[in-house]
Amino acid sequence: MLKKQMTTLIRFCTVGIGNTLIDFCVFFLLTSLGVPYLFAQVCSYTAGIANSYIWNRIWTFEVKKKADRKEMVGFIIVNIAASGITFLLLYTLQKAGLSLLISKLIATIGGMVINFIGNRLWVFREPGKMHCQCHNKNILK
Repeated sequence: MLKKQMTTLIRFCTVGIGNTLIDFCVFFLLTSLGVPYLFAQVCSYTAGIANSYIWNRIWTFEVKKKADRKEMVGFIIVNIAASGITFLLLYTLQKAGLSLLISKLIATIGGMVINFIGNRLWVFREPGKMHCQCHNKNILK
């Protein structure tokens, strides 16, 4: 089971790298065009969401069942939470005087942590099982 969890984490990180590249490219393109950084953050984060959903669903978490409303709503909620954390971190770090690049990197990592936990434990969890990462066990509901 540990091998499967490691594979899932590696796949999530791989998809995350792609999402992050999309996010960073859109963010720095928009800010270079004079778009305010907070608005650019909303746009750039949104640009990575569709990519994230498709690749994480099919490849990372290998969901076999057809997508349903509950899953999509859960995915959107997790991404709103991750986006909120990213947005707040970016704003706070910019106000603290860090460079835009360092602020963006730290904020992105914070958002990725929230995103992985939410998707793994709630959105794409195996049916009938609740994953307890703190004890590294699967517990039946």
